[in-house]
Amino acid sequence: MNRDFTLCNISSDINGYQQLINLQNTILPLSFEEVPIKICTWFDANLAAPLGGILDYAESKGNTVRIDSLDESVKAILQKNGFLAHFGYPQISDTHLTTIKYLKLKPTDTRYFHLYILNDLLQRPELPALGSTLKRKIAESIYEIFVNAQIHSKTSFIYTCGQFYPQKNELIFTICDTGIGFKETIQNRFNKKVSAKQAILWAITDGHTTKVDISGGIGLAILKDFIVQNKGTFQIISNDGFYELSNGNEKYTSFSGDIHGSIVTMKINTNDTTQYDIPAETDIFDIF
Repeated sequence: MNRDFTLCNISSDINGYQQLINLQNTILPLSFEEVPIKICTWFDANLAAPLGGILDYAESKGNTVRIDSLDESVKAILQKNGFLAHFGYPQISDTHLTTIKYLKLKPTDTRYFHLYILNDLLQRPELPALGSTLKRKIAESIYEIFVNAQIHSKTSFIYTCGQFYPQKNELIFTICDTGIGFKETIQNRFNKKVSAKQAILWAITDGHTTKVDISGGIGLAILKDFIVQNKGTFQIISNDGFYELSNGNEKYTSFSGDIHGSIVTMKINTNDTTQYDIPAETDIFDIF
């Protein structure tokens, strides 16, 4: 059988995610075979996170994964962020300091993830001016994504990666897992069937949480609010659902096939000169 393991011109958009889903579904039935990955033309470096999850699954089935055909510019950036080190390539220095390193974390690595978000993402000089209270709230919100994957998704690992694109004035960060997805998580918690769209829209509503005996959750709402003001982009991919908030406009569509797990991507507009902050609270619960 002729199988296509090619990813070509992969950006953080509906087409790029669909190609990743197609690759995943090509790999799913394989065991103890050669999987020669080809990446051509372009590959958004933050998408090393979901690609890492897909290729880990391939290796867990006894397949031999090779990344043996790469566009040279793609190869360089994936060596700089550490992704290709997992596939036999040497890591090279990021002299321009544009990468946010690729991480494959166990769900128990909460402390390490916390430090990674604070130091590798939220301290970047390209970000808009964020006051200390808002920065902490954003950190908590991203941390909540990690915790939800840890508690509910039944994932073995959580993957993250990011990239700053100076010419686009854009900082992109992605976190993903390979668990059961938003839909099954909510169905398990509330014993109610929902669609992928309903599950995603529920997750971005302020105060919603799947934790037992907790009345409200940080959830994804604060990230959504910040992205609206920043004129950035916020995406959620789970099951066959794709949600995007961009320049204040929301859209939802469906993929052909399901992604295993969920992906959350933030595109932050670094050309934003707004001074962001929210009033300090007298008693902020310290989840760390």
